[in-house]
Formats: sequence, structure tokens, C-alpha cells
Amino acid sequence: MLRVVKVRLYPNTQQKQLLEQSFGNCRWLWNYSLNLMNETYKNTGKGLSGYEVKKLIPSLKKEHEWLKLTYSQCLQQVCLNLGVAFNNFFEKRTKYPRFKSKHGKQSIQYPQNVTILKQGLKLPKIGEVKAIVHRLVEGKIKTVTVSKNQCHQYFASILFEDSQEKPAERTDGKAIGIDVGLTHFCITSDGSKFDNPKFLTKYENNLKWKQQQLCRKKKGSNNCNKAKKKVAIVYRKIANCREDFLHKLSRRIVDENQVIVTENLNVKRMMKNHCLAKAIGQVGWGMFMTMLKYKAENEGKVYQEVDRFFPSSKTGHICLNQVGSLPLDVRQWTCENCQTTHDRDINAAINLREEGLRILTCGTRDKAYRQTVSRINRGRKKSTTTLVSGLWPMLYACVSAGTVHPVAFDLNKKCHKVPIPDTLSQYQ
Repeated sequence: MLRVVKVRLYPNTQQKQLLEQSFGNCRWLWNYSLNLMNETYKNTGKGLSGYEVKKLIPSLKKEHEWLKLTYSQCLQQVCLNLGVAFNNFFEKRTKYPRFKSKHGKQSIQYPQNVTILKQGLKLPKIGEVKAIVHRLVEGKIKTVTVSKNQCHQYFASILFEDSQEKPAERTDGKAIGIDVGLTHFCITSDGSKFDNPKFLTKYENNLKWKQQQLCRKKKGSNNCNKAKKKVAIVYRKIANCREDFLHKLSRRIVDENQVIVTENLNVKRMMKNHCLAKAIGQVGWGMFMTMLKYKAENEGKVYQEVDRFFPSSKTGHICLNQVGSLPLDVRQWTCENCQTTHDRDINAAINLREEGLRILTCGTRDKAYRQTVSRINRGRKKSTTTLVSGLWPMLYACVSAGTVHPVAFDLNKKCHKVPIPDTLSQYQ
């Protein structure tokens, strides 16, 4: 399996100068190549590939002597990465490649010839750089990406192959459903609620003070650069606290469960709500889902997503009765059919767990539940389908035990009694 270890680098003054030179050369080559591709397409109607641009590097080194100060394979990797960026754009995975700026994050990539030492890394044309290698790196090193953030901190991301096979997924074990929110960060199907730490709100006053100081500085001056660094340090503190919280929570959930079911939220679209954009932006749902996914896959456990249009909050998990509307301010609601009072979040987590298990049982792993929908006012979607057949086994078991009345859904979402089936095969 491919694994990544990110270590902190502590270069000396001379090594910092060499790294800054490499950052600048790679950034200049990226911008030059991107501009060349744009001009070539405008003039000829045909584009250039990354390999064609890479052939121009020897002639560019003769014209610009300072390019020789950077390791040659780092320059070659820039052209290849630009070609990959265009491929991702044409396949509609990312936006059009943009020009890089000397402000903000900087990075270079070493495809080979990097040696891992006990207390450092040996980089070509840089030398031995002091580093804290907190994890053992065993296997073939693929690439090493050296980066610098706005706080002037240096890191190295080591991608290596540990020559171990990916464990096979197993579904035998405890299953859990996870529903995310803003008041509570996440709610599980077993009734656990984890509070939202709100790190941005915690450091908001400090951030406000640093940004006010930055606004009073003359743009481009040394004092302005110092103030920028102070603001970046506060943002880095917030990001570190959030990442630490998400890592610990995701590790706990993965260790305690075998099947993890979540909802595939469209966070980017949810951020367009100006009333909740700030709260959604600081909570980190997308990062949390990503951590759950890769940690579960590395452990041989199952991570399953349910479609965002599945009515998890509006459907009672006991009698499967679905209410017509449920505003966000309603945190508890009583079912009209079975008179059960449901906690909105816990009920949603239980329904997500049951739907995830249904998807795994029916063998439609990659096809999350999505109902046939019809458009109504304001672009909202409303379901118009009946109860899915995969839920009948669970309902039939409850009916046979005499715990609930048999129910079904019509097109108007009204719950009504139906005859008890003689055999389950009638509804399978």
C-alpha cells in the first residue's frame, strides 16, 4: 500500500536560501510553461503536453543560468505536474490551471534520490536537512514533496510503498451510523453526541486583533510582512487544533466499529447559504469524512456513504413513518403513527445505519439510495416513490413479532395500515 508521512524540516540559513531559490525556479517554470501552452493554443488551436514542454528545459537553462541551481528532476516534475493538471481539467475534476504566486504556500517535488536519515533528510543540491522523523519509513520511496507555509515552516511529505497488501474488507462486526451537525459535531446511532469544538470562534478575538494590526501597516513594508506572519500563525493554530480533533475522533470511531455509514454531503453547495457558511466552514466535515474513509480502508473495514437525498431525519426508525416537513429548528418530533418521540439527530443516524446495511446486503455498494424525485418550487427536491423493497424484511420481522402495525408509504407520504403479507416473498 502507498503511505504518506509528513515530517517537519529545520533547514539552516544557507539551506533556506537554496530552498527559496528552488521554489522560485519551479514557480517560474510553471508560469512560463502555462503561458506557452496558452499562447500555442491561441495561435495554432493545438495544445502542448507536459512531455513536450519538458524538452525545452535544456535550452531554457542555457538562456537562464540560474535554473541550474535547482535539481533537474524537480524542474522536470513541474512540467509533468502541469500536464496532469490539464488532464484533470479536461476530465472535469478541477478548474483550469492557474499561475502561481510567490506569496503563500511554496513547494517542490523530488521524484527520487532522497535519503531518509535518523535525524534528517538528504536532498539533492540541498544537503542534509535536520528533520523530526516521528514515524518509521520502510519501503520504496516514491516522491518527496518539500513545502513551506505562510508561517515560514518547512515540511516534507514522504510517499512510499510499504510492500503490504491492502486488507480485505469484512462486514461482520459492529455497524454505526454517523450524522453530522453544527450544535454537535457528529451524532452516532448508539446515542453518543460529540460537541462541536468551534476553534475559529475560540480564537476569533485574537484573529480580529491581528488583522486590525495588519490593516494599519503600509502595504509591502517589512512591518506589513511581520503582521501577515502573525495572522498566518493564528490561522495555523486553528487548523492544527481542528486537524488534531478530527484525527482523534476518526481514529476512535474506526477502532470501535467495523461498518461505518455516513451521508455524502455537498459541502460546497451548503456553503452558499450566507447564514450558515461561517459555521459550516469551520467545522470540517469533508476532512472528517476523508479521514474516516482512508483509515477504515487501511484497517480492512467498510466505509459506506448514503445519498444526501435519503430522508433520514424525517423518517421514524421504528414504524418507518415519514413526516412531510421538518424545519431545522425542530430538534425533537413525535410520530403520528406510533406516538414515539424521536431525537432528530439520533433518529437520522439510526436510519443512515440501516440504509447503509441495506446497500451492503443488496449488493449495490456503489449505488447509494436515491429516490425518484420531482422538482417543486425554489429548486427543492421531493420524493415521489414508495417504500423500497429492501426495507420489507426488517418491517416483516417487526410485524411478525407484533411490535408494530404494518405500514407503507403512498405518493403523499401518508402512513396507513395494509394487510399483513402471508409470505415475505410477496414483497421481495
